[in-house]
Amino acid sequence: MDSPGLVVKVPAASPGVWLMAARPKTLISGTVPFLVATALAHRHGVSNLLPAVLTFVCAMLIQVGINLANDYYDFVRGADTAERLGPPRVTANGLISPGQVRAGAWGCFGLALALSGGLSVWGGWTVVALAAVSVLIGFAYTGGPFPLGYHGLGDVFVFLLFGFTWVAWGYYGQTGMLEETVWWAAIPVGASATALLVVNNLRDIGTDEKAGKRTLAVRFGARMARAQYTALVALTLVSPVVMWVLGLAGPWVLLALLSLPVAFRPLRLMLTRSGAELNAALGATARFQLVFGVLFSLGLVVGS
Repeated sequence: MDSPGLVVKVPAASPGVWLMAARPKTLISGTVPFLVATALAHRHGVSNLLPAVLTFVCAMLIQVGINLANDYYDFVRGADTAERLGPPRVTANGLISPGQVRAGAWGCFGLALALSGGLSVWGGWTVVALAAVSVLIGFAYTGGPFPLGYHGLGDVFVFLLFGFTWVAWGYYGQTGMLEETVWWAAIPVGASATALLVVNNLRDIGTDEKAGKRTLAVRFGARMARAQYTALVALTLVSPVVMWVLGLAGPWVLLALLSLPVAFRPLRLMLTRSGAELNAALGATARFQLVFGVLFSLGLVVGS
């Protein structure tokens, strides 16, 4: 019995099905914060890759746990149905039982917290606290009595998690300190990650409304979602310029602006398409996020 009134029996899932459940394409959102954090650490004379790698592994476990938790809770709450327009979910399609998916999520969360204990050697218990906050945010996105994603708060918490929390976590884990540049560098990272969520929310506006999932797109409509996406892409691209103007980074940080052409395709898709056609915008936005993250990180390192 996986939830009240729900019994689902499925055969043991293959590794390939578990890989599908982990949604590896989404892991770009978790990779970019640690690229930027490591670039900042190198910029300030710290080149300790062991805590960087350990923190990154912890973050990937947490993000996979978030993906599994979303798969489970969206199914249980009725948001994932036969009408779903996005990539297939393993629970809704009967590929893995709900109980197994839920156990997988908590297994990833637990392993990440255990590994974060080892990071305390470099960053003290602050890094463990940041890992715990990440797990809490990830679980609360679709789980618990007040799921954030169902009340229009998902955008805020994605920005906080993939932006401020993980850039700070990655930097603090390597250096044992925080400084002003970290918070400014986290802004475009969080903005680009949130843009991905907005694509999902716009695509699923119809099915989310039926399921009672009150995302910002459902609350304020498709026009607002498109404007929000445009603003997030603009914020991503403007942030390096602001950092340069404020003297927080050298002119090499403007390398990030070379990602502008990569942003054109997802912007066009978001402004002109709807429904399942927006799946192409997901991949295009992820490419923009990755290209921007690499160029931004490179600019921070070269300009150090």
